[in-house]
Amino acid sequence: MRQSRIYRNVRLGIKTLLLHKLRSMLTMLGVVFGVGSVIAMLAIGEGSKEEALAQIRKLGARNIIISTVKPAAEELTTTSGRSHMSIYGLLYLDEQRIAETMPSVVRTVPARMLKKDARLGKQKMELRVVGTTPAWFDLVRRPMIAGRALNQEDMRDSSASLVLSEHAARRLLATKNTIGQKIVVSGSVFTVVGIVQSESGHGGALQTPDQRTDAYIPINTCRQHFGEIIVERSVGSGKREMVELHQILVEVESMDDVESTADAVENMLSRFHTKEDYMLSVPLALLRQAEAEKRIWNLVLGSIAGISLLVGGIGIMNIMLASVTERTREIGVRRAIGAKQRQIIMQFLIETVVLSTIGGMIGIAFGIAIPWAVETLTGMMTIVPLYSIVLSLGISVGVGVVFGLYPAMRAAKLDPIVALRHE
Repeated sequence: MRQSRIYRNVRLGIKTLLLHKLRSMLTMLGVVFGVGSVIAMLAIGEGSKEEALAQIRKLGARNIIISTVKPAAEELTTTSGRSHMSIYGLLYLDEQRIAETMPSVVRTVPARMLKKDARLGKQKMELRVVGTTPAWFDLVRRPMIAGRALNQEDMRDSSASLVLSEHAARRLLATKNTIGQKIVVSGSVFTVVGIVQSESGHGGALQTPDQRTDAYIPINTCRQHFGEIIVERSVGSGKREMVELHQILVEVESMDDVESTADAVENMLSRFHTKEDYMLSVPLALLRQAEAEKRIWNLVLGSIAGISLLVGGIGIMNIMLASVTERTREIGVRRAIGAKQRQIIMQFLIETVVLSTIGGMIGIAFGIAIPWAVETLTGMMTIVPLYSIVLSLGISVGVGVVFGLYPAMRAAKLDPIVALRHE
């Protein structure tokens, strides 16, 4: 009996709204845009932040990245035009100290990066040669597209094995069989043994050596073939630098020890480096910061979209108040034949909830379509979280109840005699 009464009231509410189709549609627009903007904003925000978080996670939550930085004093000396040898940066001894004195450190990976001209037949290009160890491919996880990574035999024999990044392989080996090709790098012949997937990564302190046209070789091979001194020549001047290591990756045993280990490494390096020629980056700390920013970003976007829902709610209240005025005589007739106040309140509430619910459902479709269009047209990642759909629909129904309650109570409190006399 109760269910049939509710069904009858809902059907009556829909019928009443259909009597004024244009007005009902315009009233719903505020809710439609409000719900749609909530979902779309959260989806775009969630996608962009997840992309950033994924890049940070790939660097390893248990890793610490130590990078060589050229001191400002060395920059001034280099640009002055005088013949000068700049000596700065991380040392092999730094890696050894970290590996031997830090109990929480599992392993360390050195990396030395040099720009060298490479040639395969008539194809020429500039490569960034990265001298490192096989452990680099474990710490900075990148899928192997073809062939293999560097191994311990390459290290032991100081072999001329070379692993290309995907970008380098596409440019240098576009029309060749990849594995086994001989590439001449700055006069030395190397054999391609594998191709590793490239990543876009991050700039600055988080830059890992797979963002450009990179080639990986054993670090001892790098020292033998290219030496310790970097020489860059230009018209009328030259630049010489001695940098032993450009980067040291440190893997820590537990995520709980990462930040304390980073502080210990910082203190140790400060004792042995008189220049500010290094910089530490902790992906775990950046991950936490990015997650906190993501929460704030979602809160801001949700608040902005919530204003749209508020405006939609005010529109519903305005229209329902006008409806009460228009239907004063109808309310008087219903009260005169025995309708109770709660029945009048329920009738008007049902109409507002129907308005807001239909508007909310259209808004959900609208909100899902926008991120899809953004991702299709721009390639930007978007993620529509389930909670945003549930939250938006719940808020839209809540808006209908809250903003429809006052007009409904006002209608219920009308004096039946006065209402019947209303023209």
